[in-house]
Amino acid sequence: MPSPQKSVTAFTDGACSGNPGPGGYGVILQYGAMRRELSGGFRRTTNNRMELLGAITALESLKEPCVVTLVSDSQYVLNGLSKGWAKSWRAKGWRRQGKVVPNWDLWRRLLDLGDRHQVKCHWVEGHAGHEENERCDELAVAAAASPDVGIDSGYEHPPTP
Repeated sequence: MPSPQKSVTAFTDGACSGNPGPGGYGVILQYGAMRRELSGGFRRTTNNRMELLGAITALESLKEPCVVTLVSDSQYVLNGLSKGWAKSWRAKGWRRQGKVVPNWDLWRRLLDLGDRHQVKCHWVEGHAGHEENERCDELAVAAAASPDVGIDSGYEHPPTP
């Protein structure tokens, strides 16, 4: 009999100084008493890409399929998942109203990860004193301001679906 999947809470946030501009994401993963923080930054990107990349990084860091409560202040990310928008865009070849869906490259990655994990979405209001959301914001802002930022090639050199 297979063992039950672990239940993990993933808090995520994205930040951008200017939009576009330098950006970063912050993640806190909690499993029981264990807690792990992750972050990363890019020299030129958008806030929505960083919100998506926070969720992607959280799910990619899990070594086995889990039940994940994804906690974010990004209605863009949470609605795209929970309301089926991203699955609809994927079914239509990443097009919406005849145009390529922004950030489709990241939505594809996030949906693939959603197929591996059982993801439940939970929205929290940003900058409203939620301890983990505030910490994720701190991580994201610090990553965006770091001198050692990467290149968001999906933004700077967008792929075609």
